Amino acid sequence: MAEERVWSISEINAAVRELIEHSLIPTWIRGEVGTLNIHRSGHVYLTLKDKKSQVKGVYFRGAGLARQMNLHVGMEVEVYGRLTVYEVRGEYQFSISQMRPVGLGSLQQRFEELKNRLHREGLFDPQLKKPIPMLPRKIGVVTSPGGAAIRDFLNVIERRFPNINVKIYPASVQGAGSELQVARGVDYFNHIGDVDVIVVTRGGGSMEDLWPFNEEVLARSIGASHIPVISAIGHEIDFTISDFVADLRVPTPSAAAELVVGCQDELTNRLNFLNKHMKHALEMTLMNYSRRFTAVSKSYAFREPAHMLREKQQRLDELTHSMEVSIQHKADSTKSKLESAEKSMLHAVEYHSERLKSRINSLEGRLNALNPMAVLERGYAIITDKSTNKSVLDADLAAGTKLTGRVAHGSLDLVVE
Repeated sequence: MAEERVWSISEINAAVRELIEHSLIPTWIRGEVGTLNIHRSGHVYLTLKDKKSQVKGVYFRGAGLARQMNLHVGMEVEVYGRLTVYEVRGEYQFSISQMRPVGLGSLQQRFEELKNRLHREGLFDPQLKKPIPMLPRKIGVVTSPGGAAIRDFLNVIERRFPNINVKIYPASVQGAGSELQVARGVDYFNHIGDVDVIVVTRGGGSMEDLWPFNEEVLARSIGASHIPVISAIGHEIDFTISDFVADLRVPTPSAAAELVVGCQDELTNRLNFLNKHMKHALEMTLMNYSRRFTAVSKSYAFREPAHMLREKQQRLDELTHSMEVSIQHKADSTKSKLESAEKSMLHAVEYHSERLKSRINSLEGRLNALNPMAVLERGYAIITDKSTNKSVLDADLAAGTKLTGRVAHGSLDLVVE
């Protein structure tokens, strides 16, 4: 007789595993969680059961999702994977690659249908997004007043810019009808018009927990807001319809607070830098104007008082206009970003403007003092030869020479005796 083959236990289990894994394709199954062990390794071991049977399951590296879903005994879930064999114990088990609560499929379908419909209507159009103010005076927050989201939000606000006014509209953020309360909060702030930005926020949760923020009534309320709206719903991996229609989406409530306000120290340092830069610019402008005045005073025009005076008056008008335009430009360029510092900046500009005007007045007085016409007012006269129209600088003149004596008010015809 031919020798019969004797199989080892390991060979039998390996053969069963190969048979099962190559014969069955991956599929979805539904069941109730009978036992559950979320291991510190990051893997999840559980038993799924129905009224008649049960099967063991393993979800490698699934601990994070299990905690996010709040997976617990008695919860009904749908899992995707394939049947396999754990050869060590000779047990077959379901190896899970995806997991979702029962009913998530219908919710996901509703989510996609509403998202596509609102997208076709243009509610997600980037051109409709309103800019978020750099430093709002008042912030409206729509959230649950007792939730962790508002505590995280206020902690960041207090740390970064404690002087900003925050108004809270209390609203339920989970459960049936919550979307109506949140929508009323957005409408309320638009009605009173007393805030510069609205933040709609709550902490993380399952898709069911976040579902109020996927409802059409809230999406249309956010889309109709004339005040910029920031959506800070759940965690970084969570996306809702409100995120798509809002003017800005941030991953967490804390991130919303950090974004909506700048750091007070950073703004103060920026203000000091701009103040020093403006002072330096004004000083350089004054030095430039001083050099140009000095050059003009040495030119030929200085020997022609009337021409020089007219030129300086015109130049004075140009400088005054240029200075006003420069000051206005600098004030306008910083106004939108530094509204809280407007008074101090304007004070600095006015102070340096007065210094410049005082300097110009001083130079104008010196020019007037050097004006030869001013000398005539003190009783002096300018003598010129009538034939040459040149100034007489020497008394050695022939008798009968005709001269003209220019005095402060008119002129005299003179003859040398």
